[in-house]
Amino acid sequence: MATTIPLATNTPTLSSPGLGSGLDINGIVQKLMSVEQQPLTDLNNQETQNQTKISAFGSLKSALASLQSSLGSLTTASGFQALNASVSDTSVLAATLGTGAVAGNYAVEVSALAQAQKLVSGGMANTTDVVGTGTLTFDFGTTSGGTFTSNGAGSRTITIDSSNDTLAGIRDAVNAANIGVTATIVNDGSANGNRLVFTSNATGATNSMRITTSDGDGNNTDMSGLSQLAYDPAAAAGAGANLTQKVAAQNAQLTVDGIAISKPGNTITDAIQGVTLNLAKTNVGAPVSLAVSSNPGSIVTSLTAFVQAYNNLDGTIDSLTAYDPTQKQASILTGDATVRTIQTQLRSLLGGSIGSGTFTTLAQVGITFQADGTLAIDSTKLNNAISTNPQAITQLFAAVGSTTDALTSVTGFGSNTQAGDYAVNVTQLATRGQLAGSAAAGLTITAGVNDSLTVNVDGINTTVTLRAGAYADANALASEVQAEINGATALVNAQSSVAVSASGGVLTVTSQRYGSASVVSASGNAAITLFGNAPTSTAGVDVAGTLSGIAALGSGQTLIGAPGSAADGLKVSILGGGVGARGTATYSRGFATRLNDILGADTATGGPIDTETTSLTNQDADIEKQKDQLNQRLAQIQANYMAQFNALDTLMASLQAQSSALTQELAAIAANTPTAPSASSNK
Repeated sequence: MATTIPLATNTPTLSSPGLGSGLDINGIVQKLMSVEQQPLTDLNNQETQNQTKISAFGSLKSALASLQSSLGSLTTASGFQALNASVSDTSVLAATLGTGAVAGNYAVEVSALAQAQKLVSGGMANTTDVVGTGTLTFDFGTTSGGTFTSNGAGSRTITIDSSNDTLAGIRDAVNAANIGVTATIVNDGSANGNRLVFTSNATGATNSMRITTSDGDGNNTDMSGLSQLAYDPAAAAGAGANLTQKVAAQNAQLTVDGIAISKPGNTITDAIQGVTLNLAKTNVGAPVSLAVSSNPGSIVTSLTAFVQAYNNLDGTIDSLTAYDPTQKQASILTGDATVRTIQTQLRSLLGGSIGSGTFTTLAQVGITFQADGTLAIDSTKLNNAISTNPQAITQLFAAVGSTTDALTSVTGFGSNTQAGDYAVNVTQLATRGQLAGSAAAGLTITAGVNDSLTVNVDGINTTVTLRAGAYADANALASEVQAEINGATALVNAQSSVAVSASGGVLTVTSQRYGSASVVSASGNAAITLFGNAPTSTAGVDVAGTLSGIAALGSGQTLIGAPGSAADGLKVSILGGGVGARGTATYSRGFATRLNDILGADTATGGPIDTETTSLTNQDADIEKQKDQLNQRLAQIQANYMAQFNALDTLMASLQAQSSALTQELAAIAANTPTAPSASSNK
């Protein structure tokens, strides 16, 4: 802030103002300047008041933000998971609940845990011993009866050269490649005890490893050079199956209520609807009990926190706007239009109705306004509402989407989506991009002749090299092509993949993505061998249809409500079925969702509170400028006063001196004038 120029700081005409005449010039000027300074005092008071208001709006904004934070779990359906999972023996498994869980009791027996395959090499004296150079190619799939079938996730190739051809170098190269395999070295304590161990990062029978080599010594299957690390389940030990399997890849095996279940991992999300099982150990012959039961306590806790946050906000507003009639004293924001508007908004929403559903008001579930403007909870009424109709409670507070067609679902909505029912009509189903061969594929792949394939999948170009050899049939070749394409780094990074199938010897490559962005094409010296001279490439198409009769935007399998329509931003996924009428999509916005929107707008940059504080800050900036100008003017006025009174002091001193001199002269004249004789002396 600018400071006030102190009085009597300008250089006076006399060294001691008032000394000559006796006038108290400094006192006189100070009193005159105190009157002149009144506008500056008013500006300082206004600035202080503005700062107090800014602080008050900060307190209001903080209380609004706390209320918005309390809504976190109340705005979505998942926040109303009114169930609890308990397990009789948590050392066997743990259970967590997600969307779609329902109350029930289950008996679970685990006979085997999922395992990841471990392959171990022969021993070497030192970790720095050279193994060999060439390439290691890892593929993943199922081994059955000595036959390996790729799972299509893609093969990965690592180059081993003179910079990393030792036991430790190969370990580090595999780990650095991040291909889904962890390499370690274990020393068994013998003379040649350093062994390389390859462990698949994924459990399950479909994640067995096949390791093929291109050995720098020219022999890809013997026990010399890099081929020492080859492991083909179809080959003989020491002739291609040169590693030892210490742990076989296997699925978790369990029963739920006597139903046999096999899963690749120990975390199982789809055995019981809405329940995730985390298996820890087997319990053959001693089933554990899993109970999914009602747990309204979490909802009550969330709603209690919301009510408390609202009451804290109400208290903050009261303190900022209160008026004391006894002292006739207003608070800093008494009568402020912005605060009054915000308070009216909130009370109007929470005291009103959402217009649809079993419950339409907060009072129906036990949350009511009190005479003092605060909210209170009737716990008995709330618990009864939760236990009798948890879905209606969810709809009362959260943003909820649902459909009547099992193959459709509401997957999203926007800030402009209006609550309501929308008739779904599909005129075109989404399809995937595809490349279909024009002739039966050749089954012999020769290195450097027809082993290079360049593909474009969903707009991503990449080139892969197929493993040379004579394939048993088109299915085996399709498995190899799929593995190589899906293993390409560019496609992995783009999260694109394909499925390669064979029918009558003809290969077809299908993108796993739906919609117009889904495309597949191929070139390279392997293209004709695989697909013939005239393969057909067909791009995918987006789903098309309407929501309540208004054309929706299609993106992959999702219909999106058109901008400007009531369904603006509503996303309805069409996962199958046919064209035509596909039921109804319903979107509702409960109290918590609507309140969250209001609070977000009130506290946002450019919102009413931000606008108020910005205005006050700008006012203070203008006041500072006015104070600077006024201080300059006051300095000049003070200088003028000092000059005038100093001049008066000089004049008065001069007049006083003249008066004194005249008095002295008159006295002298009087002293020198003879006294006139009296009348008696003249007789």
